[in-house]
Amino acid sequence: MRASGVLLPISSLPSAYGIGSFSKEAYEFVEQLKTGGQKYWQILPLGPTGYGDSPYQSFSTYAGNPYYIDLETLIEDGLLTKEECDACDFGDNPSYIDYEKIYYQRFSILRKAFARFEADEDFYDFVKENEFWLEDYSLYMAIKNSLDGISWSQWEERLKCRDAKALEQKKQELADEVQFIRFQQYEFTKQWQKLKAFANERGISIIGDIPIYVAFDSADAWANPELFQFDENSEPTAVAGCPPDAFSATGQLWGNPLYNWEYHASTGFAWWIQRLKYCFKLYDVVRVDHFRGFDEYYAIPYGNETAEFGAWQKGPGIDLFRAVKQALGDVNIIAEDLGYLTDSVLKLLQDTGYPGMKVLQFAFDSREESDYLPHNYNKNCVVYTGTHDNDTILGWLEEMAPEDRAFAQRYMNNEKSVAEELPWDFIRLAMASVADLAVIPVQDYLGLGTEARINKPSTLGYNWKWRLKRGQLQEDVLEKMYDMTKLYGRIS
Repeated sequence: MRASGVLLPISSLPSAYGIGSFSKEAYEFVEQLKTGGQKYWQILPLGPTGYGDSPYQSFSTYAGNPYYIDLETLIEDGLLTKEECDACDFGDNPSYIDYEKIYYQRFSILRKAFARFEADEDFYDFVKENEFWLEDYSLYMAIKNSLDGISWSQWEERLKCRDAKALEQKKQELADEVQFIRFQQYEFTKQWQKLKAFANERGISIIGDIPIYVAFDSADAWANPELFQFDENSEPTAVAGCPPDAFSATGQLWGNPLYNWEYHASTGFAWWIQRLKYCFKLYDVVRVDHFRGFDEYYAIPYGNETAEFGAWQKGPGIDLFRAVKQALGDVNIIAEDLGYLTDSVLKLLQDTGYPGMKVLQFAFDSREESDYLPHNYNKNCVVYTGTHDNDTILGWLEEMAPEDRAFAQRYMNNEKSVAEELPWDFIRLAMASVADLAVIPVQDYLGLGTEARINKPSTLGYNWKWRLKRGQLQEDVLEKMYDMTKLYGRIS
């Protein structure tokens, strides 16, 4: 069924406390999506973040980011006072997140809430139900916090290698901190599930996003070294990334540990099945990042400073997705299949039946025909004007080569469009395409420039910070959104 949605990270929602959260503004955004005729809200990964603040480098593939816990809900529950929250300095720029201030203020205020929290049956049920990941994660974070945040690879040998006696000693020594971590995850999950239920009741499905890889500095890598390409000292032998491309002349060195796919296959891909099963509790649809890595993955020798000298290795292929289907049935997955695709990747995508992605910003290369041009689409795909890794449409157009921009104008017959109309021209192109689903970043609906870009790959310092201001998405935009959605048959 034809439909459309909007891309907006949770962190980019308006909020009184420095970063988007599961607050009243999130519920208001859901209502705005409904008013605009949308059926989907696509977000970015929800995991806790570390250095660089990237949601694709999380301390856990299961845990939620404590930054997203709504403080106003904790006030309503009697765990905090408004005065305590207002006294915190979370930054004063409504358009951008000050992560340093968030880091130093958020956990101190959550500790106050935890001190007043009385564990009840619901809490203990949550702990028991999630024991398979929560126990490792809560101990991992408690130890990490006690050691000033250093990576587990720098811990003393007994802790690094998970000596049973050493871990039991730490559980007792850090019992209160472990419980504090559990409390954060309980509040996160309770608030997120309430927001998701609210969205679903209003006909809005959530598209979640999971990285293909986990971070090296994560509970997953520490607790399950057998899953990864580690040596006898729990050091990676190679790490993940991608080769030089249009985004980066030296490639992208992500640094994530690579999977030991032979081991995964020997277990029937149990870890992946468990991971995806959990994801479908959090989301209605899951976008799997870097899908081509399941066919072939790029392995960079550990210690290299760039991604230039890696090599492609064979991934699990269709065997993984056959195991997923057998265990979970037909699940709603979007395959992030961007970049250079070999025949074997295309065959894997076809064999899974998952929809791939089409990005209009990749379509207009005047030198060659592109699969991203709408006349080349089939129905089973998701079209975007741009993703979180792209500039906004206006920012992209400003940097576009003149010959490519001329090609786009000829293709769209919009040579006379003024600047404020240009994002809508590309939105129209996406909406009018045969793609079953069209997803548009909210920045393009608002006609914003590069100042509203979410992420520029292979850079640090300015990413993941942009926020929607309160009142910025107004009724006239929602009306235009609805009219275009209806015009192109994306409202059932």
